[in-house]
This record gives sequence, C-alpha cells and structure tokens, in this order.
Amino acid sequence: MRAERFAAHGRAYGPLMTVVISTGRAASAPSGAGRPARPFVSELRLDAFASHRRTVIPLGPLTLLTGRSGSGKSTALRGYEALARLAAGDPLEDVFPDPVAWVPEGAGADGQGRRGFRLGCTVEGPAGPVRLDLAVQAEPTLRIVGERLTDSGETLLSTALRDPRRSSVQAAWYTAGAVPVTRAPFPDDRLGTALLPLRVAGTTDGQLRVLAAAEQVVVALRSAFVCDPQPGRMRAAVPVAEGRLTSSCDNLAEVLHRTHSQCAQRHARLVASADAGCAGPVTGLTAERLEGGTVQALTGRGPGRSTPIGRLGDGELRYLAFALVLLTGPHVLVVDPAAEVPSAMQALTVLADGFDRSLDARQSGELLALAASICADGHMRLLGTVGEAAAAAARETAGATVVDLTR
Repeated sequence: MRAERFAAHGRAYGPLMTVVISTGRAASAPSGAGRPARPFVSELRLDAFASHRRTVIPLGPLTLLTGRSGSGKSTALRGYEALARLAAGDPLEDVFPDPVAWVPEGAGADGQGRRGFRLGCTVEGPAGPVRLDLAVQAEPTLRIVGERLTDSGETLLSTALRDPRRSSVQAAWYTAGAVPVTRAPFPDDRLGTALLPLRVAGTTDGQLRVLAAAEQVVVALRSAFVCDPQPGRMRAAVPVAEGRLTSSCDNLAEVLHRTHSQCAQRHARLVASADAGCAGPVTGLTAERLEGGTVQALTGRGPGRSTPIGRLGDGELRYLAFALVLLTGPHVLVVDPAAEVPSAMQALTVLADGFDRSLDARQSGELLALAASICADGHMRLLGTVGEAAAAAARETAGATVVDLTR
C-alpha cells in the first residue's frame, strides 16, 4: 500500500516514458566488512524531472556528463544540488523557488489539479545501499507529497499526504519494537530523512537501523560544493574575511592569501598545476595587501617578477579555480559538512557545471588528470558536465566515468 500511495497520480508527475539507460555501470554493492566507511552517492535517479524521464545516472569518484545541447546535463547537476540542499535542512521553497520549471513538459494535472516531479538517489556506506525517493508537488501548492527511504528492499521511512488542507504529511518509520511502526506528522516543506535523527530515539534495533540509514544519506548528500568559477568576478581585489572560497570563486585572492602559507606541499602542487595550465611560466601564487584592507592575487613569473592574477585569461582563471578546489578540500570552501561526523568519514562532492568551459585541450587534460588523482583517494568526488572533446579525453583517463545523456 505504501508503494501504491507513493506512485499514485503518476500522470501528475510526468508521463511514463522509455527508460533512459546511461553509459557506464554502477559498481556492485559491497557487503559486510567490505562496505565503504565514507558514505557516497552511487546513483542519481531523475524519474520525472524537467527533461528527464526515468534517467538513471551511475556515479563514480569522477563522473562527467556529456551529450548534445538540451540533453539535460545541467539539469542533472541541479537535481543533485537540490537533494543536497534538502539533506542540509533547507526548506523546499528555497531549493525550488520556481518549482513549475522542474515539472516535466507535457505532464498533465490529476483530478485535483496537481502536478509535480520525482527524483531520488542511492547512497552506499556502512549501512549498505540505501535508496531515497522523493515526490514533490509543484502545483497548486509546493510541498513534498511522498518520500521513501529503503534498505535492501525494506521500507524504513515513508510519508504520504493525507489532508491537503494541512501543511504536513503522515510519516511512518520502522521501529521493530513493541510497536512495529511509529507514525507522526512531518512538515511538508522539509526532507523527512533529515528530520529522523531528531525524532527517533534509537532504543530498538529497528530504530538504530533507521537512524544509520538516514544519517548515511544525510552525510553523503549534504557534503556538496557547487563550483562555477566566474572569471569576470575573480579579477578584482577583495576584502579580507574568513578565507573560504565561494561557489563563484570571486574571492580567490583572499583564499590564496590565507592558504599559501598554511600547507607548503599543497601550495607547491597548486603552483605546479598553474604552471602546467597557464600561458607562460608560473613560479608562485601569492597575495598582497592593498590600502583599504583588500588583497590582490599575484602570479609569480620568475625571480623578482609577478603580475596581477586579473591579467589571466578566462580559461586560465577557471582552470586555476578548479585546481584550488581540488587541492584544498572542504576546510577552505563555503560548504556545510556534518559537523558531528569526523572529516575522515566524509567525502566532499564537487558539482562542476561546465568543467571544461573556456579551457583548451591542454588545460582540460591537465585538470582531468588532477581530478582523477585527487578523487582516487576517496576524500573527494566530482560530478561535472563537459563537451564532447573533453569527454573523449576523459574516456582515456583512468578513474573517470563518462555518462552520455544524449537520447
């Protein structure tokens, strides 16, 4: 019955279409002692989300989406970002300010005038493969109308909209105690999975299982950083603040000011990467203080020579920003990982739309090699979109997975 309630009114969440099978294969799920210590998203599902119909995208440590214009590459990243923000506790209206834009084109309303969309993911980790599936109503009122958390085919959490007049859904989660299932109302604008650690006592084996699955999903999803360097905003001097890199990388100079003396080894790798990807020699990356409390980044060009980083081309700046993100990690990024979980038990996922934008073939190759090297150790993962030229190079890069979304 739960599955039937979750799938009800399917016409309102997009017509059933031919299943889109992506290239690349998901890794088989490990079991027991072989399960990964760091939770990670191994599969993204866009069942009815904008242009996607039952799209399944396997995710490896380094996954690059390609396909012709309009194939839904950026939309897939937006779906992942939405799940990440919901897992971090963001309200639904902040995540989807224009919800109708994500309703599949041609999706008709049901008898009550409702339309919406569906998406989900699978998270691997110590608790095994855990699935999260979500149904969102976009019209007439934005709300989560169905959520299901499953482990090995068993439902651990399900929610259903019982009374459209109330801003809540009825949640039921596995207990396996004196009462096999616990029921309570949950708000319809928040991800129920993220609320479970606040609502479940953890006094029975069933409750502990629910908590383990929910926490695994939340930890994996919320550790995400959207990176879209904007060269036009990276050239100016910036005020000195906390030194955490923003998604647009507009405060690159401030971050270099903070980090160039904190870890000599990582900074040396960054300089080497810049030298490989920039025109002319790069012997150093520093920042100098200016009047008014601002800092300006400088590119070393040899003994006693340096130029402002703002003179670099768009491709060079985007290349440098991505290299900085890959080499530094979450401690210098504007990202909100689970504070109560040790960093060694978390994997940061970088979402990079246009990973090869403005880059030439040499820069793309260098950045792909760096990303594959960094992602191989498990602390960082990357999901990006690329054009066909970069996709061809990625297919020859060990550790990279290329998914072609062209229908």
